[in-house]
Amino acid sequence: MAAKAWGGAFDGQTDPRVERFTESISFDARLAEVDVRGSKAHSQMLSEVGLISEQEKNQIHAALDEILATILAGKFPFRIELEDIHMHIESALIERLGDTGRKLHTGRSRNDQVATDLKLYVRDAMDRLDGLLVELQRAFIGRAERDEGVILPGYTHLQRAQPVLASQYWCAWCEKFERDRTRLRDARVRLNESPLGAAALAGTTLPINRQRTAELLGFDRPAANSLDVSSDRDFVAETVFDLTLIATHLSNWAEEWILWCTTEFGFIKLPNAYTTGSSIMPQKRNPDVLELIRGKAGRVVGDLQHVLVLIKGLPLAYNRDLQEDKVALFDALDQVEASLELAAAIVEHAELKKETISARIEEGFLDATTLMEYLIQKGVPMRTGHETVGKLVRLAESKSCTLAQLPLADFQSIAPQVEQDVFEALGVVNAVRRFRSEGSGGTASVAQQVAKWKQKLEST
Repeated sequence: MAAKAWGGAFDGQTDPRVERFTESISFDARLAEVDVRGSKAHSQMLSEVGLISEQEKNQIHAALDEILATILAGKFPFRIELEDIHMHIESALIERLGDTGRKLHTGRSRNDQVATDLKLYVRDAMDRLDGLLVELQRAFIGRAERDEGVILPGYTHLQRAQPVLASQYWCAWCEKFERDRTRLRDARVRLNESPLGAAALAGTTLPINRQRTAELLGFDRPAANSLDVSSDRDFVAETVFDLTLIATHLSNWAEEWILWCTTEFGFIKLPNAYTTGSSIMPQKRNPDVLELIRGKAGRVVGDLQHVLVLIKGLPLAYNRDLQEDKVALFDALDQVEASLELAAAIVEHAELKKETISARIEEGFLDATTLMEYLIQKGVPMRTGHETVGKLVRLAESKSCTLAQLPLADFQSIAPQVEQDVFEALGVVNAVRRFRSEGSGGTASVAQQVAKWKQKLEST
């Protein structure tokens, strides 16, 4: 039975059931690299302030590198009685170096050590996520030239509403994922304060240099209050919230494309590499990857609830409940990273079924709002124009035709202001051409949006 790092005041053995209940090595082993990174910075500082010698620091660094290499090679024995990755590494260090290894923990507690490791891990993950979001944006904008001129029906309430260029859709998703990127960057700023040296909760009487460890680890500054450091998991909650919004956006996109690849919609063909078949129906190509992206979003939402409920009732400062934050955080990160990787590939390789879209694009009176705005420009009050177009739509429905197929006399029987130029506003192509407001789905506006995104992503 390994000696406990905290066992000096105890005169009996820990119940094995407690060891199984309290261990976290089964999920926090992934912190090994950041734990070693933090320990090397800490020992560097300890040597600089004279709490350990230069030689001891060098021995500690060399041994930590060996231990990490063994862990990464899958050859390190994990034991639940050592509880977590931090104690596994420290125990291995002491086995190699004896008293020199015992000096590493000088001036720190597992409380600030864990918080430091977790911030380093999350910071690295944020940088990876940013890269994955950029790749997804590039996949969408990469479609703009390929799908140039394709008009899609835009929907509200899942009812056909107005026509928009396909590139407008792709830019819309870029905007959503850009907000996700800015939220991550914003959260990273608040995260980037070093907990190291706050110790258990009240700091230390030893002459440590927290500015130095913050500098060595790439933090902007040491966190200001040791009591706050020990209890703070705001950065975990904020990160999982940001992950939840990313997952939600992915789910919205997946849901739309699941609909689009049905026979009923017939807008898009998914690449075979990202679909699966049926065990009984040989014709099926199921959008399982998209469905799982949609499903995993619910899992990430659950992770956010996990974190918020976990921290809502905790008094200052550290409480062991916080061990459970990693379960939710790691799960949310894993699900979102995997989803983003697959999303970019699906977006890049899917194909719009242009002929099918074009064959039905005039259905649903997508030009009705454009007709109303034509009447407004003829001096008709908006509400009057709205009612008038409603009557014209009803008339077209009764004749089983589109608005553009109504004769001029029918228009003038309901709206005398209508002239021959009305036909320049009707039909989806004309409707799209007439959009002129900034950010709209019109030809000129969309071209500007695509150009902006291309320039932005080229410089990212």
